[in-house]
This record gives sequence, C-alpha cells and structure tokens, in this order.
Amino acid sequence: MARSVIAASGARYRRLEVPGLERFEGVSVHYAATQAEAQPFEREEVAVVGGGNSAGQAALFLAGRARRVYLLVRGHDLGKGMSSYLVDRVTDAENVELLANTEVRELVGEDRIEGVVVEDNRSGARWTLGAKALFVFIGAEANTSWLRGAVELDERGFVLTGGEISRSALGGDAWQELSREPYLLETSLPGVFAAGDVRSGSIKRVASAVGEGAMAVRLVHQYLADT
Repeated sequence: MARSVIAASGARYRRLEVPGLERFEGVSVHYAATQAEAQPFEREEVAVVGGGNSAGQAALFLAGRARRVYLLVRGHDLGKGMSSYLVDRVTDAENVELLANTEVRELVGEDRIEGVVVEDNRSGARWTLGAKALFVFIGAEANTSWLRGAVELDERGFVLTGGEISRSALGGDAWQELSREPYLLETSLPGVFAAGDVRSGSIKRVASAVGEGAMAVRLVHQYLADT
C-alpha cells in the first residue's frame, strides 16, 4: 500500500465547438500565448477568444508583437470576468480591438488559418476577420473525477492545497494526530500532494508544473520522514 501519493493529472483546456478546429491546433490555434506561439505571427493579425484575465493578458502580450489583436468576447460586459486594471489596459491599447457579443463560427484555410469567420450572437450577422492565428482562453476542466470525495476541491474542481484548505477539512482525526498544518502542496488528505495544472491556484504553465513536481517529491520525503 502506498504511503504517499502525488496527484499530477492536469487539466483539459476547453475547446471551441468549431468545425475542423483540431486541424489547426498547434499550428494556428493555441491555448497559450508565449514567445514561442507568438513569434510566427509577428506583424500579423491574430484573434484571442475569452473574457477572463488570461485572455486579457494574452491580448496585451500579443499586442506587442502582432499588427492587430481582435479580442472576441461572447458576452457584452468585459468587466464581468476580467479585473478592472486589465479592462483599462485592453481598452486603451491602440491595436487591440474588442468585439463583444462575438463568437467564432468557422476557420478558413488549408494548412494554416487564413481567416476567422465570426458572428454577432445578437443579430446573427457574420463576417471574416483577417486573423492568421486563434488563441483560445475559455477556461480549463481539472482531471479530478477520481479524487472527488477523497480530497477537498475548489468550486471549479481543482485540488486545494496548503493554506487554501478550509479549516473544516482539517478537523479530522488524521490531522489531529499529526498536530501540524498541511505542507505547501499537500491536500486535505495527509500524505496526498498535488502538483501542476490540477492544483487550484497553479500558474498553468509547463515550467511551473515541473517546478511544483520537484517540490512535491521533496515534500513527500519530508512527510515520510515525519510519519
């Protein structure tokens, strides 16, 4: 029987329901906006989908490299899901065009995207943007179905660790016997740790996940030495 477990089952990024999307993934459709994804589209037009902070940050990052960034938001109020300081920066950026009530309907191109067909979800009007890439930031779903009922999860299903765990979850016999607070990456079940995208509050980047994995291994050794 295992004395300790590290949960590193990650998360699945939500995908747009657009025909042929998978054909362009990794080439013109991306779920991250770093220099690696942005470099091929410098001085091009690109589109970002999403109304949260990740989408706003991606739009601003891409605005420093692309000729124009279209920020596509399904709703009408950007402030509903994005921090006010980001809303201000996005709306002040000269080469970021906010398209509210707008959804992607089709991707045009053969090997790469040559255009993005969008629709106004109020009027039904459609038109084509000259975007050569699509950056999708519409959230992620944690791979935690196997952990439900075993450890405490946040409202989105990501694993709570360390100081994020509720006091009620620490009231069990196991924690009372240990007489200590959870380690940084430890879950509400002593000896079970979480690292990477599956963890609530993680940065959702490969480098960060690798670092958390190394830290979790060290904490496992500490846990085993103390029990």
